[in-house]
Amino acid sequence: MAETIALVDYGAGNLHSVHNALKAAGANGVQVTADPAVVRAADRIVLPGVGSFGACAKGLRAIDGMVDALEERVRGGGVPFLGICVGMQLLATRGLEHGVTKGLDWIAGEVRKIEVTDPKVKVPHMGWNDVALSLHNRDSTLLEEGEAYFLHSYHFAPDEAHDIAAMTDHGGGLVAAVARDNIVGVQFHPEKSQAFGLALLGRFLEWRP
Repeated sequence: MAETIALVDYGAGNLHSVHNALKAAGANGVQVTADPAVVRAADRIVLPGVGSFGACAKGLRAIDGMVDALEERVRGGGVPFLGICVGMQLLATRGLEHGVTKGLDWIAGEVRKIEVTDPKVKVPHMGWNDVALSLHNRDSTLLEEGEAYFLHSYHFAPDEAHDIAAMTDHGGGLVAAVARDNIVGVQFHPEKSQAFGLALLGRFLEWRP
């Protein structure tokens, strides 16, 4: 029986590109949805996100019942979950972009502005950069080392080192991925990361946490 992959549409994601990338990675049952009932029935869930933390959090909470559906299916039901870019950042306790905004608080930590001391290092962090696996995390079976495409001005700083699945370097270390149990979030864009990104999505489609 074909699996259903819910690609959550809350007005803040690059849905067309992510949908196409999931199909290219082998997914057949992708449903772009703003319906909590579809999310509750899904076998896998992908939460994309572009823009500011506050706007994304507001957009997600504006859909009646969506946060509850995500809580029930991901944290309660244990289905595989992938957060992309701001969709990964929303896993945090709070974001500090344009004031303090509550996140989902699935992985304790906060999303802060990237601060660099070298004037040659520009913000936003944009373009291709290395992804290096963290030795502290045991839930990062989806991830491999390589190069991925990043575009962000804020970064996720988890409270616990063991939640960090991968790092990158941009004037200092930045978290490239977080992972805990059936939840993985990546700061980079798999849909823009060519073979590296498609391979990650392919592993996600086969993942049995």
